[in-house]
Amino acid sequence: MDFAPHGIIPAMVTPFDSSEQLNEDALSMLVERLINDGVHGVFVLGSQGEYYALDAEEKRRAIEVTVAAARGRVPVYAGTGANTTRDAVRLTQMAERAGADAVSVITPSFISPSQDELYEYYRVVAESTRLPVVLYSNPGRTGVQITAPLASRLAKLDNVVGIKDSSGDLSNTAAFIDGTPETFKVLAGRDTLVFATLLYGGAGAVAASGNVAARQLVRIYDAYKAGDMDGARKAQSELAPLRAAFSLGTFPAVIKEALLMAGLDAGPCRAPVGPLSRDARRQLRQVMSDLGLLS
Repeated sequence: MDFAPHGIIPAMVTPFDSSEQLNEDALSMLVERLINDGVHGVFVLGSQGEYYALDAEEKRRAIEVTVAAARGRVPVYAGTGANTTRDAVRLTQMAERAGADAVSVITPSFISPSQDELYEYYRVVAESTRLPVVLYSNPGRTGVQITAPLASRLAKLDNVVGIKDSSGDLSNTAAFIDGTPETFKVLAGRDTLVFATLLYGGAGAVAASGNVAARQLVRIYDAYKAGDMDGARKAQSELAPLRAAFSLGTFPAVIKEALLMAGLDAGPCRAPVGPLSRDARRQLRQVMSDLGLLS
């Protein structure tokens, strides 16, 4: 399949209004802002986008709004993973109808399928759509790991084009890269490992901090592609305090607070996730100020 995930692809938040309903205007503004910052794609309904908190109709509308706002300028990746194969197929086919350019399918959570069961999960989902499929491994959140041998098996499927690795284990990322063909693209899922992943032969990153620091992430990628290793390393180092600030609140509240500080009101997270404490907000504001990201 002639589709190669690459570059910086922000894992967007899903903006809500004060009643925790989808804020379509804010979502459109976020897409426009990111494209203006030079990103290479946008990712709707990922972990940062609270995919677990949205129903199917809300997911459909979020994809449609994102596609309309992107206007074909960059690919739209839609998260369509689920805890059952049936639901993942339904969401994937819905994303295709809604106009997504590719889907990213996270492993099931709560249950612990074997690697053979995961293979069947992904095979059935991939065969249900004409869209490119990006695998998504985030064992810290789901408790389920895609192993390098499984990624190698899945890479043989025609429309499985890559993987987002949020394990935070660079040796695992390297194993994905070494065990798959060059046409299969490995993307960093940890914002602190973008440069390292590129050095190992990865293709880019799906990064949550891209909501507010897209230009910084693009600088890492552009400097690397231009052969400016010192520039890429410096840009990566400068980003580290923002990633560290993720621990200031319950996931994914920090990025929504940071977006508000940067001039875009993405609203609250869906309850029970609440806002940051006053002290956490103060610390986050300092990080944002140091990075020059305040509005």
